[in-house]
Amino acid sequence: MEQPNLIYIEQLARGDESIRTELIGVIKTEFPEEKKEYHDSLEHKKFKKIEENVHKIKHKISILGLEKSYEMANKFEHNLREQSLEGQEDFDEILKAISDYIETI
Repeated sequence: MEQPNLIYIEQLARGDESIRTELIGVIKTEFPEEKKEYHDSLEHKKFKKIEENVHKIKHKISILGLEKSYEMANKFEHNLREQSLEGQEDFDEILKAISDYIETI
């Protein structure tokens, strides 16, 4: 599985450490909340809400340079529209990889 990285954040910050720190701070604050909302929606099988959660999280996946994971999340989001949880295991692995990574940055 591909590993999260800060390449895109570094490009956005253009060497400005305060911007870099702010962007990382947003991810570290928002991602755990979004992940919790996703799990809560999943527990209650609220497909529309799960889809919305996945859509929000996709932006973090993209920002962290996870191109293949973004595509998997896209497929999972599409499956949720069809009331299918196909792709959930892959998506959950992506969430774990991101969680593990943001603890180290």
